Amino acid sequence: MDKFAFLIHPIYFDDYYRKLPFLKKIPEKFVEEISRRMPPVVISNITGVRSRFNECAGQFIACPLTSKQFIELPLEYSYKKIISAARLAEKNGAKIVGLGAFTSVVGDAGVTIAKNVGIAVTTGNSYTIYAALEGAKQAAELMEIEWSQAEVTVLGATGSIGSVCARWLVNEVGKLNLVARDQNELNDLVDIIKKETKGAKVMIQDTRQAMRKADVVVAVSASLEHQIFPEDLKPGAVVCDVARPRDVSPRVAKERNDVLVIEGGVINVPEGTEFNFDFGFPPGKSYACMAETMILALEKRFESYSLGRDIELEKVREIGELAKKHGFELDGFRSFERNISSEEINRIKENSKKAKRG
Repeated sequence: MDKFAFLIHPIYFDDYYRKLPFLKKIPEKFVEEISRRMPPVVISNITGVRSRFNECAGQFIACPLTSKQFIELPLEYSYKKIISAARLAEKNGAKIVGLGAFTSVVGDAGVTIAKNVGIAVTTGNSYTIYAALEGAKQAAELMEIEWSQAEVTVLGATGSIGSVCARWLVNEVGKLNLVARDQNELNDLVDIIKKETKGAKVMIQDTRQAMRKADVVVAVSASLEHQIFPEDLKPGAVVCDVARPRDVSPRVAKERNDVLVIEGGVINVPEGTEFNFDFGFPPGKSYACMAETMILALEKRFESYSLGRDIELEKVREIGELAKKHGFELDGFRSFERNISSEEINRIKENSKKAKRG
């Protein structure tokens, strides 16, 4: 049976404390030093991954650095840790390894990792993009937002996910606003979009202004801090938060009952799949990046698929079709780590109408 692996890591130091409570007695700086020295470790075996066409098995392998450490430590050190984890996957028989969270963000988005291991590597970004945009579109329809007329803001537009989201969306929505830290990269992205799409309605905007005007926000930044706050959103807005750590502040859930925030890229996996590890989702669900790794293993596509900053639009479309073939599909909706019902969405919609009136 073909095998795959997927790399995970603690997002915050609190994740260490939640899994290993005894560490709370140790000062954070020592926990940080311990984590830097820890080797990669197999967290769980993933079983029961079956479609009508094939079956496979996998492993979660932990790369023990937090998001903050991945950003602050020297790049070569981060590469070394990720490569070590990927080589463990290779040693254990995996033919493809997926890079989760910041293991897919640092440096050149997986290119260097792929050059230093003997198996295929993917970031999962192609299916993440597909699932996020499908989810945003479905949520907008439920909130009675006309997709073809919608004003959409992409936060983190110059990243490997954000840039493809922007290039896809410009052909579907009424107006597109782009937000990112690097102005030169934004200018380059706009030039690319205008060459690809004649008459593209795309603008570079100030972050706050772009948020407040948007009917839909696709949030894909690689920031360690929250980027979207209650005062930034207009009534009835939809926010699809793909970022990890999250771009949307928890204050939005507490203070704004008239906006719909959904988690991007939540996927129903084939029945019978067992992850044997709690990563915050109910049984039978995964992140889209995890799902992409499983889909490629089921398809026997043991090739480096989603790598680098320039994800191909055709690969986004292709992985969407392969997902359907093997029984992966977009979940309902989750918001701030819980399922959100159609009744709750209707309440949000009604609250937004009241807010607009008064």
